[in-house]
Amino acid sequence: MEAEKKRKPSSKNIHDGHRDRMRERFLKSGFEAFAPHEKIEYLLFACNPRGDTNPLAHELIRRFGSFSGVLDAPYEELLEVDGVGPVAAAFLKMLPQAFRCYEMDRESGRVRMYDYQDMARYLMKRYVGLSQEVVVLMLLDSSNRVIYCDIVSAGTAVTANIYIQDIVALAARYRAVYAVLSHNHPSGSALPSPQDLHITSRVFDALKEIEVLLIDHIIIAGRDFTSLKESGIMAHLFSDERQPRVSLRAADSVREGKERTNTK
Repeated sequence: MEAEKKRKPSSKNIHDGHRDRMRERFLKSGFEAFAPHEKIEYLLFACNPRGDTNPLAHELIRRFGSFSGVLDAPYEELLEVDGVGPVAAAFLKMLPQAFRCYEMDRESGRVRMYDYQDMARYLMKRYVGLSQEVVVLMLLDSSNRVIYCDIVSAGTAVTANIYIQDIVALAARYRAVYAVLSHNHPSGSALPSPQDLHITSRVFDALKEIEVLLIDHIIIAGRDFTSLKESGIMAHLFSDERQPRVSLRAADSVREGKERTNTK
């Protein structure tokens, strides 16, 4: 009888405590410590309270290639993976947009722009999780502080309509002094198209009528960007003669003053 007890296999599941161990790893070492499939596995805990999400996580990484690939995958393609239902697919699609809202909320105060790279970095966060082309308008006050920054137009992954009247109305409502136009190229190239240049001229002229200065049009493609001002592509609009760099000079003076103070 005693021998039979020793030979009897344990009824304890090898996965018992697995979620607790992963949670402890997360709290101790952070999300970065997880392998790509473990990140997906951990996220899927929210959609599957009891099941083993490890095999599904491996399959999602295999199919879409990376952690970001899974989160960027179209909703319909996620549903094609065996084991992914509408709840899990919607949850995974929500995450990049939640990251974007998080970044936007963190910077909801009056952030000051010091240079064109600052503007590009700030604007890049507005496109996290977006697969379609959208137009973002940034408005600044006389001290280069952001008083408005949001999507003003959304289109397909190929093109987006820009509603100039809406842009002018927003600039007037917020009493902006400077404006920055931006849109993304989901295709991956940050180079401007002839249509981009044409609409830039129209927006520049429309804002000029209400004495708001368009100081740049920044095209975002992932982590890459093109500033029409800095590139010199539209020098006839963004030349120093037609568009004095008053805004950034003022901000640079503030920054230089802080740097001098910090070095004392």
